[in-house]
Amino acid sequence: MTHRILTATLALTLSSLAAAQGTNVRFTLDWAFEGPGSPYLLAADRGYFAKQGLNVTIDRGFGSGDAVTKIASGTYDMGFGDINAMMEFNARNPAQRLVAVYMVYNAPPHAILVLKSSGIKTPKDLEGRTLAAPVGDASRRLFPAFAEANGIDASKVKWVSVDGGLREPMLARKQADGIAGFTFTSLLSLGQLGVKADEVTVFPYAQSISGLYGNAIIVRADWAKKNPAVVKGMLVAINQGLKDAIRDPAAAIASLQKKNALINPALETERLKLALSGSVLTKDTRALGLGLVRPDRLKSSITVVQNAFDLPRGLTPTNVFDTSYLPPAADRKVK
Repeated sequence: MTHRILTATLALTLSSLAAAQGTNVRFTLDWAFEGPGSPYLLAADRGYFAKQGLNVTIDRGFGSGDAVTKIASGTYDMGFGDINAMMEFNARNPAQRLVAVYMVYNAPPHAILVLKSSGIKTPKDLEGRTLAAPVGDASRRLFPAFAEANGIDASKVKWVSVDGGLREPMLARKQADGIAGFTFTSLLSLGQLGVKADEVTVFPYAQSISGLYGNAIIVRADWAKKNPAVVKGMLVAINQGLKDAIRDPAAAIASLQKKNALINPALETERLKLALSGSVLTKDTRALGLGLVRPDRLKSSITVVQNAFDLPRGLTPTNVFDTSYLPPAADRKVK
């Protein structure tokens, strides 16, 4: 009898311990631990993942396009990556389909940045020039679409692959004619190197490519289908963390500083605010709530990506973006 009681007690203890630990989820950011990534760390700090029964590991990324390939390979279960790179991957690898489940960057921050002293005044002037960016950078990956929209012969543009930390220094030292990156990342990083904003010309992709979306929460379609409660729980936590960061950027940066003590809090607060105001809090977001996309706009974006990369047809708004995991509309509202 005593043996059975001890066995039952041990089983109950192990069960309780497993429940307390929660379901493990590996999540990758798109970039380094900087301001725009702080809402996810804030969600973790405030116990939002744990409340959903999730034990989430958050790692830095090495480019929004790179995040896509790492989720597809199974290195990560979910992550924050570029929906356009995801669409390109899906078109080429239909059997390994990924799906976006929550749109974060409703307005894309992709851009090419050059120094005004270079003499580059229009996108067409990039022909014959050298651009630098990490291989996995989303703006670099999407350059064919930007080139097509602006009549650029992409074969006449040379690319240099660099580590993310060397991208802006290369431009500041005039070792490259331009760089590809997110506006709020590169402009502020250039500022830290003594390059003033009025010395830089920015060519935002959104200015010439209509309908384009940016980074979203991405997951493998098969994994999401097997783990719907996990995906929904992740989005509840992320949605709350993002709303908290919008209301209180300082709290988000405090969570970021716990993860990366070497940050400049003022700089990362500015970077976060720029990301929120420029890419998250758009007209569409205020009308539809956080996380959602417009099917007509997504359809236009799909067409742009398919044409730019000469991809097989087959992508549709419903197989690119799955709304079934989103938190209720009332919970996604923002002012």
